Amino acid sequence: MSAVASAPSLIRVLDYSAVKAVVDAHARYLNGRSGGKRANLTYADLSNMSLGGADLSDADFTGARMAAVNLHGANLKRAIMFGCDLRDADLRAADLCQADLRGACLRGANLAGANLAGCDLREGQIALQGGAQEFRILKHARKAGELDYAVLQGANLAGAHMTGAHAISADFTEANLSGACLNGAKLVNAVLDGADLSSAQIFQADFAGASMKDAVISGVNLDDACFERVDLSEVLRAPPPIVYVDDRPLSDLINEHELFCKSGGAEGVTMKVSRVDFRPLKQLRRRMLTGMGATRSVFFGLNMEGAELQGCDLSGADLRGAVLKEADLRGAKLVGAKLNKADLRGARLGPLMIAEGRYIRTDLTRAVLRGADLRDCHAPRARFLEADLHGVRIEGADLTEAELET
Repeated sequence: MSAVASAPSLIRVLDYSAVKAVVDAHARYLNGRSGGKRANLTYADLSNMSLGGADLSDADFTGARMAAVNLHGANLKRAIMFGCDLRDADLRAADLCQADLRGACLRGANLAGANLAGCDLREGQIALQGGAQEFRILKHARKAGELDYAVLQGANLAGAHMTGAHAISADFTEANLSGACLNGAKLVNAVLDGADLSSAQIFQADFAGASMKDAVISGVNLDDACFERVDLSEVLRAPPPIVYVDDRPLSDLINEHELFCKSGGAEGVTMKVSRVDFRPLKQLRRRMLTGMGATRSVFFGLNMEGAELQGCDLSGADLRGAVLKEADLRGAKLVGAKLNKADLRGARLGPLMIAEGRYIRTDLTRAVLRGADLRDCHAPRARFLEADLHGVRIEGADLTEAELET
């Protein structure tokens, strides 16, 4: 018997210089310069190549073999990566906004801090026409559309299309999955601690054995999915339409506290509350709330830009994603507060003078500021002891004599 000839491989083997020439021509194409040409790396073998930081937006990688490729910080906006083999790829901080990742294998890939907003991660297969009008399926070594064991810590997957995606034991810690479509997805044993799943669609999704501590599940119907053995401790559900404190609307207490501040104590009363959800107020922008006590309260995603919060006690408060741009937090107590991805640009975090020669320092001991934006903030002598500053942006920040653990 004669041996049956195997189908020829579609994968093109390119050396680094050829790939570099394609990348350079693509840069000219994006800048409208002569000699520019859109990158076409379809079915190319780019495994283990270093393309970190490259601008490959709108490039076509259909069916490419990209195992262990270095694309750290690369611009891959709207790139076509249909059916790509991206196993163990380094995609940290890459911009994959609106990229076509249907059928891509991302098993073990590192997408920590990547932007995948609006990208398409649904299952898909490439069918190629062969002889005698037959079609064959381009297959990689692993399942198409697979995210098993992938690292997506802090990744932005807002509005991503992940219908039927396989993400077993994947790490979505503090990822933004708001508005994502996870219908039929397999997230067995996945880690979703602190992830934002606001308004996500999870019909028939399987979360069995997953960890979802501190996750945000506002607007999510848990009855639509499998949650066997899931850790849902401290999850943040949808806020009530109105919050009452001792039979009084929270808005009334805020107004009275602000009146107290503006009148120098002649009118109104101070507010000291704990474990109160402030989200129904929608925003506290530029409000005068000096000295307010709101320990372990929820301010998730609230617009507090320019608010006067001098001397406030916000210990243990949930300020994840809060807008505190140019807010006055001098002397505030933020011990153990959650400030993940909070916007603190230009905020005042220095000491608050309470009498001549006497100051109260802003205390962020054990606070979590992962991914927070502290650019141009004023934080002289602020305390950051045991604080989690992973991924914090501090360009232009004044940290003179601040207590930072190195």
